[in-house]
Amino acid sequence: MANETIVVRTEHLYKDYPLPSGEGVLPVLKGIDLTIARGEIIAVVGPSGAGKSTLLHMLGALDRPTSGTVHYGADNIFTMRDDELANFRNAHVGFVFQFHHLLPEFTARENVAIPALMRGLSMRDAVKRADELLAEVGLAERTTHKPSELSGGEQQRVAVARALVNNPDVVLADEPTGNLDSSNAEMLHAMLWNLSRKTGQTFIIVTHNEALARRADRVLAMRDGKLV
Repeated sequence: MANETIVVRTEHLYKDYPLPSGEGVLPVLKGIDLTIARGEIIAVVGPSGAGKSTLLHMLGALDRPTSGTVHYGADNIFTMRDDELANFRNAHVGFVFQFHHLLPEFTARENVAIPALMRGLSMRDAVKRADELLAEVGLAERTTHKPSELSGGEQQRVAVARALVNNPDVVLADEPTGNLDSSNAEMLHAMLWNLSRKTGQTFIIVTHNEALARRADRVLAMRDGKLV
């Protein structure tokens, strides 16, 4: 591990979803115990339906577990109210999804700056931080371009910069290269690794990409809602 400081810890994490019939539930996570250290790059692998994305949603406080806990440092985050949890997510968790989810009417700079503005940074400081990150991901000349004017690989790099803008404890990435060709996927892989090593940033990446998984510090294999 890059650093033995524990950033995230789960204990006995379970998640059930009600069946459409209304009779019974579908168990998706079945008792996940996990510790994640600062600066680690972790790949989460497994077949479709294994619970990988659901685990990411629990770690990112996007959904509440049926039972069990997720701790960031000393904080059991699911004791928070929904509004508190939303503020916690913005400050402590960055997200990169398979689809970049950039706002089409805003420039790359504005898309990256928005989470910082939501956290309370001034416009000047948020824009400065956005420009620094866009330069870090190789888009210094594209800050004023809107998503429609960027390639798929460039759009995903903007999404990575946006995920990092508030210097989160953890960046969660769900199939971040799933919509990219092999060349752009490899570029994004290398960028994620370089950013992690340079900043000490923790990345947890759900992927079907074997090459990406092999480069991780640790690989977590999931099957039927459990770590195997």
